[in-house]
Amino acid sequence: MRISDVLRSKGAAVATVEPGTSVSDLLRRMAERNVGAMVVVGPDGMAGIVSERDVVRKLNQHGPNLLGMPVSAIMTTTVASCGPEDSVDHLSALMTERRIRHVPVLVDGALVGIVSIGDVVKIRMEELELNREQLQAYISQG
Repeated sequence: MRISDVLRSKGAAVATVEPGTSVSDLLRRMAERNVGAMVVVGPDGMAGIVSERDVVRKLNQHGPNLLGMPVSAIMTTTVASCGPEDSVDHLSALMTERRIRHVPVLVDGALVGIVSIGDVVKIRMEELELNREQLQAYISQG
């Protein structure tokens, strides 16, 4: 299965935030959208990604002052990404290797979607269920 199949199933909407947005506003937006990460987009395109994990780690360093800081101060700037033609197996390995939960999908540098670890798990569960059904059908034929 390809990433394009995942996006076709889940949709291509991506929650984004600007680099100058306060962490407090970021947290409000994440809660409203029920997402664990947002892609940071500036005038030149994707500038980074910021997740709940980034917030927690920086909160430990900066305390409550973190809430007034801009997202650009806490975002991850070296972002692992994938393309629609990549396989879910490749993405799963990338997420495991880099210990990340959200991967933006890019086409020629443009953001076209995002895939989360939850999306990957859902696909895996659907594949396992299909395999189980096929095995049951095969066994009952015999």
